[in-house]
Amino acid sequence: MKNLVILGAGTSGTMMANHLVKKLKKEDWKITIVDQYKTHYYQPGFLFLPFDTYTEAQVKKNGKDFIPKGVEYVQEKIAKIHPDKNFVQLENQILSYDLLIVATGSKIAPEEIEGMKGDLWRKDVFDFYTYEGAVALRNKLRDWEGGKLVVHVTEMPIKCPVAPLEFAFLADSYFRKKGIRDRVDITYVTPLSGAFTKPISTKKLSYLLEQKGITIETDFAIERVDNEKKEIVDYADRALSFDLLVTVPTNMGDEVIERSGLGDDLNFIPTHKHTLQSVAHENIFVIGDATNLPASKAGSVAHFQAEILTENILKYVQGKPLEEEFDGHANCFIETGDNKALLIDFNYEQEPVPGTFPFAGVGPLQLLKESVLNHWGKLAFRWIYWNMLLKGISIPFVSARMSKKGKKIQTIN
Repeated sequence: MKNLVILGAGTSGTMMANHLVKKLKKEDWKITIVDQYKTHYYQPGFLFLPFDTYTEAQVKKNGKDFIPKGVEYVQEKIAKIHPDKNFVQLENQILSYDLLIVATGSKIAPEEIEGMKGDLWRKDVFDFYTYEGAVALRNKLRDWEGGKLVVHVTEMPIKCPVAPLEFAFLADSYFRKKGIRDRVDITYVTPLSGAFTKPISTKKLSYLLEQKGITIETDFAIERVDNEKKEIVDYADRALSFDLLVTVPTNMGDEVIERSGLGDDLNFIPTHKHTLQSVAHENIFVIGDATNLPASKAGSVAHFQAEILTENILKYVQGKPLEEEFDGHANCFIETGDNKALLIDFNYEQEPVPGTFPFAGVGPLQLLKESVLNHWGKLAFRWIYWNMLLKGISIPFVSARMSKKGKKIQTIN
């Protein structure tokens, strides 16, 4: 019997376990999934925790409940991957593998920036990319009476690239509902040259910042956080003061990737952008945030990757050529406040454009256009995540490869 080992029981790893247990013959393959944590978090929900839209119970569940029967679940820390010897060293045991899927994700690394994790950390400087950070920020916002709010992105890539903008939009709505918006100055600070990661999105949607009275500071490459002056300072000595800093720190792959010598400078694994096979080791496949792919690190992307990777795993074990099918497809709702949201759909080659989704001319969802329906689509995704995505159930009418039907394909003038 051969051994397939999945490292990480987050979104990507859990989906792959559910897909493969149905596809691989039990008499031929033993599937093992490894994760050191008991709790599975619905990470898109961290955006809503600070604003009391979601409760803590709505964004976390017991991870083991989503691991299917027929898959061995090992809750243990991963010490090191030995790719040349085909085994994984855990804290208390060794797992040999014939095929390895790395789904170890990414996490924030505030220690990468001088002073970010200083005396003000989770007092006046917060993240919302972790459960603990989102809860601490929620508690801060409940009693905060106003001042200079700076929403800041350290560097790309990050999980869900639009989430910091969503936070700024939701903060505007939140403070207006509390009746203190006139006492809050919101500044959005990005290392990019525009508000959005895609030029067409920046051109089409930058009006939202002006409409909501949000100042934007672009091309800001942060060097340090000055805890005494309460400033963020970039490499050109440009300083921006804050009373409350909500930052997205550097995102990095898991430390085990560094220990194993498998990653780049940010601990992301070089991965074939269309097959999801490791560039360096043919019996290792990589999925989700652990890859170095130029695709969004988001749940929808991992979902599309899982469907394509499942087919490539089956081809690999049968000795067939892999299909270069993954096109970088991402599908993302962007909360804009006041119970409205945008929807964008794009891939490696095609930027977000206007149109309808998922059906051409019918929708019912509109692309690059605010609507209440898009907002409810965003909220509905939580149910879809827990009840379909993690269990390896495809979302009806949404294909892994991006469809151009219903889209008004265009270029920037």
